[in-house]
Amino acid sequence: MDGLRKMICLIDGEHYFPVTRNALETLDNLEHNEVVAAVFIGGTEKLRDASPASIEEKLGVPVYYDENFHEIPYHLISQSLTDHEPDVVMDLSDEPVVDYSKRFKIASLVLEMGIPYEGPDFQFQPLDEHDLLQKPSLKILGTGKRIGKTAVSAYAARLIHKEKYNPCVVAMGRGGPKEPEIVRGDQIEITPQFLMEQSNKGVHAASDHWEDALMSRILTIGCRRCGGGMLGQVFITNMKRGAQMANEVDADFVIMEGSGAAIPPVKTDKHVVLVGANQPLINIERFFGPFRIKKADLVVITMCEEPLASKHKVKTIETFINNLNPGAIVISTVFRPKPLESVQGKKVLFATTAPDSIKEVLIEHLENVYGCQVVGTTSHLSNRPLLQQDIEKYLDEAEVMLTELKAAAVDVATKDALEAGMEVVYCDNIPLAIREEDDLDQAIIRVVDSAIQDFPQNN
Repeated sequence: MDGLRKMICLIDGEHYFPVTRNALETLDNLEHNEVVAAVFIGGTEKLRDASPASIEEKLGVPVYYDENFHEIPYHLISQSLTDHEPDVVMDLSDEPVVDYSKRFKIASLVLEMGIPYEGPDFQFQPLDEHDLLQKPSLKILGTGKRIGKTAVSAYAARLIHKEKYNPCVVAMGRGGPKEPEIVRGDQIEITPQFLMEQSNKGVHAASDHWEDALMSRILTIGCRRCGGGMLGQVFITNMKRGAQMANEVDADFVIMEGSGAAIPPVKTDKHVVLVGANQPLINIERFFGPFRIKKADLVVITMCEEPLASKHKVKTIETFINNLNPGAIVISTVFRPKPLESVQGKKVLFATTAPDSIKEVLIEHLENVYGCQVVGTTSHLSNRPLLQQDIEKYLDEAEVMLTELKAAAVDVATKDALEAGMEVVYCDNIPLAIREEDDLDQAIIRVVDSAIQDFPQNN
C-alpha cells in the first residue's frame, strides 16, 4: 500500500456501467493509483438495475449510493472522504448530472477537507496552509478586491492594540517588497514627506503594510505576492518568511492580511471574512465564494448602502451567509472617511478609491463631521493618468489634498500636491455597523479572545 495514491471516483448513471468500469480499471491500473471507492451521484438514463449490490458487482469497487437520483448526494461524498481519507477525488461524471455550479460546490466540499479534486480537464489543489505561527492569530480574507480588507484590518489592529493585545499585521500585496519589510508604525512618524522619501527610493509606499502602519500606529510586516487562483492560492509570495518574522518581533498577536481574493498561505487560529455587498451575487453565492465564507468566524459585509447595494440585496447576502455558516457572526457595515489630522475650515480635494456613485455621501460626511469644504473629488487613485488630470483641475482652489493611502496616493497624489504647495492629509476608512444592535468592536474582540483561547500553547 505504501506509495499508492488512494482515489475516490464520482460516477453517474448516464454512462453504461461497463464503460465506467473500464475507466475505473484504467485509473486503478495506473502506477501509484488505487481506486478505493466510488460515489454514485445521480443519473438514470443508462441505469437498469439500481440496487447497490448490483452496482458494486458491475463496477468492482465499493459504491456509496443514494436512491434520490435527482439531487447530488453531497453528504455521501463527505462520508466517503471521512471513511477512506483519500489522496484525491476523481470526477468521472458529466452533464446533465452535474453542471458548473454543482461542480464548484463539490470542489468546495472536497477542498475544505484538504483533498485535491480532479477531472478530465481540470485540477484543483487545496490551499497551502503552513503551520508556522507561534502566537495566537487571525486571518483577514475577502471574496474580492476593493471591498475594504485593509481598512478593516487597520481598524481591527487599532482596536486590538487599544485593548492591550499588542498585535502586528503581516500583509501581502502586489506591490510588496522583495524581502519582507518591517515598518515600525509604533515608533516612526509617517509623514507625507517621509513617504515621498520612501517612494523616491523605489519603495511602494502605498502598499498595504504602510497603510496599516500609518492608520494603526503598530508594527507591520510587508510581503509580496503574484497571481491569484480561483480558490485563493498565490503563485509566489514571501509571506512564509513574513510569518516567521512575526514570531520574532515584539508582538503577542498576529493578523495575517489577504490581498484581493488571495488568501495568506499561513495557518491561523481564526478567520475574518469580508464580503462586498457591491459584488455580483453570483460571486458570493457560487464558485468559491462559499468556500471562503465557510471559513469565517466573523463575516463583515461592507458597502451596505445605496447605490452600491439595495436593502434587499444586503438582506439576501445576510440570509445566504447565515444559512451557509450559522456559527459565524455576521455584521453589515458601511465605510466613512476619517482624516488623520484636522481639516476644519479648509478647502479639500478628496482622493479616494470609492466609486463616483457614493461620493456625495462621503462629501456630506466629511463636511458635516470634520468641518471642511470639499471643492473637488477624484476616484482615480488606481488610474495614474486620470488622477493627475483631476488634481490639475483643483490645484488653484484646494488647500489640502485629503487622500486614502492607496495605489498612486504617494507617487502621484502626494507628490503633485506637495510640489504645488498644498498640505497633504491622509484619510482612514472606518467601518460602521448599519444596525444599532450590531457591535463590530465586540465581535472583533470576541474572535481575538477565541483565537487566544484556542491557541495550542494555551491548552
